[in-house]
This record gives sequence, structure tokens and C-alpha cells, in this order.
Amino acid sequence: MSGRWQPALDALVQERYGALVARATLVSGSRAEAVDLVHDALVSTFAARATFGSVQQAEQYVCRAIVSRFVDGTRRRGRERHTVARLAVMTEHAVTDPDPDVLGADVVAALADLSPRERACVLLRHLDDLSVKDTAQLLGLSEGAVKRYVSDGIATLNARLGTTAAPAADAAPVHLVGREETRRDR
Repeated sequence: MSGRWQPALDALVQERYGALVARATLVSGSRAEAVDLVHDALVSTFAARATFGSVQQAEQYVCRAIVSRFVDGTRRRGRERHTVARLAVMTEHAVTDPDPDVLGADVVAALADLSPRERACVLLRHLDDLSVKDTAQLLGLSEGAVKRYVSDGIATLNARLGTTAAPAADAAPVHLVGREETRRDR
């Protein structure tokens, strides 16, 4: 369904797109960023289904939106850089490697061989004691996928560590401590 704004958008893009990108390039200093700015400005301008009397009026509105989006983005990136720098200073000495005494160096090394999803599922299920349902919700996966990743991950760990633990994916978690497995009831 075409609104009253559609002809203005079509005409603006056909007649003035190149000029809008050139203007945004002057504002941002980057052609790649300019294209993104123009697209964002067009979407924000016409998303509200605004009507304009002429292509020139629509272009002026989009030009203001380009500058606003650029300024907002610059401020946001500045805040993000400042926050990252503050966090880096605050946490500089707080980062530690996993304690090999907790899981055992061989388990830590074997975990590194798992795929990211297998590792996440195994750790959430067996180190953090999350249920299959909670793990699935946290990772945005189905419960079946969590069970599969846990099963595959445990199989890989068993092969790498020379163990034979094979817990059901929905059973109480096995806490890996070196080469020992202990079952903890909930």
C-alpha cells in the first residue's frame, strides 16, 4: 500500500541520492559512513510517513537528519570509548585465567577444544547448574539443541580426557574436577 509520502521518497532517491551521499561524505569524512547516514536519515524521515510539498523540502529535512544522526553517533561513540577506557583501567589487574585447581588443567584445555555453543552449554549445565530449560532460554536455543550440544560436548571431553562419564542431558549436572566426576543432587 503506497502512502502519500511514497512519491516524495521515490523522487528524492531518484533525483537527489547522489547529492545526499556527497553531503553526508562531507559531514562524516567517510563515504561508507555517508551511505549509512543517508539510509538512516531516509528511513527516519519517511518512517513516520511525513508528507512534503516538494522534493526540495524533503531533501532539506533529510539533510538535517543526516547531520543529527552524525552528531548523535559521534556522541554515542565518544561515550562508548570513554566507558571502555574507564573499564579497562578499573579492571586492568582483575583479569585472571581459569584456576586449574578448580577443574584441572587438562579439563580447561579440553574445554577449549569444544565449539563455542558446546562449551557454553556444557559450562552452563555442569558448572553453573542451570537446567536445560534455563540454558536454552539464556542462549536462545531450543531445549533439544541444548541437550545435543551438551551430549556432543561431553562426548568430546570424554574422548579428549579418556573418561567415560555419560550423563543424560537433563540429569543433574556432573561437576568436572580433574578426571573425577561427582554427581550433585539439586
